Amino acid sequence: MTLSPQWLDELRARVTLSSVISRTTRLTKAGHEFKACCPFHNEKSPSFTVNDQKGFYHCFGCGAHGDVIRWMTDQRGLSFMDAIKELASEAGLEVPAPDPRAAKAAEQRDSLNDVMKAAQDWFVAQLAGPEGEKARAYLATRGFDAHTLQRFGFGYAPEGRQAMKAALKDFPEAMLIEAGLRIAVEDKEPYDRFRGRLMLPIEDARGRVIAFGGRILDAQKTDAPKYLNSPDTPLFDKGRTLYNLHRAGPASRQTGRIVVVEGYMDVIALAAAGIADAVATLGTALTERQIELLWRLVETPVLCFDGDAAGQRAAMRAITRALPLLRPAHSLKIVRLPPGLDPDDLIKQQGVAAMEAQFANARSLIEVLWEHERDAAPLATPEDKAGLKARLLAHVETIADRDIQALYRRELLERFSEFAFPRRENRDSRDWRKPSAPPRRASAVLRAPPRDALSAAVLTGLLRFPDQIHHHAEGLGQAGRADPRFDVLLDAADSAATLETGAMEPILAERGMAAPTPEEYAAMRFGFLADAIPPEQARAELAQAIGLLVERPALEAALAAATRRFESDLSEGSYAEQQRLLKRKLEFDARLRQMASARAGAAQSSPAKPMAD
Repeated sequence: MTLSPQWLDELRARVTLSSVISRTTRLTKAGHEFKACCPFHNEKSPSFTVNDQKGFYHCFGCGAHGDVIRWMTDQRGLSFMDAIKELASEAGLEVPAPDPRAAKAAEQRDSLNDVMKAAQDWFVAQLAGPEGEKARAYLATRGFDAHTLQRFGFGYAPEGRQAMKAALKDFPEAMLIEAGLRIAVEDKEPYDRFRGRLMLPIEDARGRVIAFGGRILDAQKTDAPKYLNSPDTPLFDKGRTLYNLHRAGPASRQTGRIVVVEGYMDVIALAAAGIADAVATLGTALTERQIELLWRLVETPVLCFDGDAAGQRAAMRAITRALPLLRPAHSLKIVRLPPGLDPDDLIKQQGVAAMEAQFANARSLIEVLWEHERDAAPLATPEDKAGLKARLLAHVETIADRDIQALYRRELLERFSEFAFPRRENRDSRDWRKPSAPPRRASAVLRAPPRDALSAAVLTGLLRFPDQIHHHAEGLGQAGRADPRFDVLLDAADSAATLETGAMEPILAERGMAAPTPEEYAAMRFGFLADAIPPEQARAELAQAIGLLVERPALEAALAAATRRFESDLSEGSYAEQQRLLKRKLEFDARLRQMASARAGAAQSSPAKPMAD
């Protein structure tokens, strides 16, 4: 029976490796891994590790290494198919029935591997021959040493539409076409896909050649792409393949890092400089499957893009692909190189240390997302800023993990509020490029100036209806500048899946902050605090009060600024602006008085505590 690589990957993903190994071997948690004394040889101190994220076990003593299937065959002594059946039963997967067509496909793949190996040998020989002189001259300009040329298998595809057919005459024409080496055109003789190009083999996880990439050498030839890759074949799926993964994977276990660059020549330039943990996509944007492959190696891969507009677009494509997949501790970091430089240029101009510094200073996914959307369009009007907010929230909605989605929403809205509603004083106190200030001590909070009636009423309303905290996170984030109790409520809401009435008072108390007392509550006249009001009406009126709470400081600041301008510039324009804002302030005060007296008309009852059900 032949099982597809995709089915085997699904089986491995559904079974937790540590849970299988722990049935016969005692494991101890050690950071992101588990440790144990190796079951394959006698030892007194543990050198056997199990990593669920990467899906393998490894012994640093005897070298035992493998995945969950290898464990079942090597440690449990099962045959391959018996191991598959037992794991599939545990994972809830059905083992595919024997399929003669699948067996034939497997046999075909084996034969295609022979074709690709023969083609690679021929390309290498052509590079060393007379026709490879132009390719050798190009490689000399890149400065690659002989070891790099041999390790990455450089070759050359000569000019001539039938050269490969003649060289690989032992293989049927149909097989050469199936392998992507020849192109069949209706009513015409098939011809070689790669001609007059510097060739590089693309290998699978076992180091077998499954495809090729070719770089054109004739700069005057503008009717053909600069880089050309093999098409998808039974061996090669470009969306599931990362160039150099079979070399970079082992290197990443030593560095704890994996770097993704834009092309295979970038990978080779980094490897020649001693940076061995780099891979590249193959003519496509980073796919979901490739992200999962990277996450099996490290939790936060580093994506390195050129500093031009195309590199910026590639970064955003990768971010939008990654957002729905984000899960705890798994994300991406982004490096954007200086404009006009690729990794090879940067290393040649500034040295390997400069390249390593770029990787070390890679920026978080959320930071790059914020800066891209902030700079994507002019933000001169309120409508422009509203568009920015809409774009940010549209990205947030694509995140499947609810905890991560809530945290992204909170941080992006805070950044938006800081940008759209800058403070008039001490503007740099919350600069996102600086470390945040340490939290104030409880005693300092208690010495803060008293809050006004509107702020206290909104706080009390949120204590009664904590489910509204999420709905008004942006406005409450701004209110937190004046009353830190709102920040406490937001932090508690972000860390809880559900919020119940009565849950917030103890949280405030732990931070040295008091909720309004029963006496203060009894004196409040806001309608949404009346005991007789229906809950939905109360929530609607609470939303209006939060809107007033957010609007008031901006209105007061604008009025104060207009008044100062009028005092220094006695023009009709400054007077009209001051009067317009004064009228708005009077209207605002009237609305506030109306809300503050709404409770008076409700049925009188004995004062209840804010947290009563």
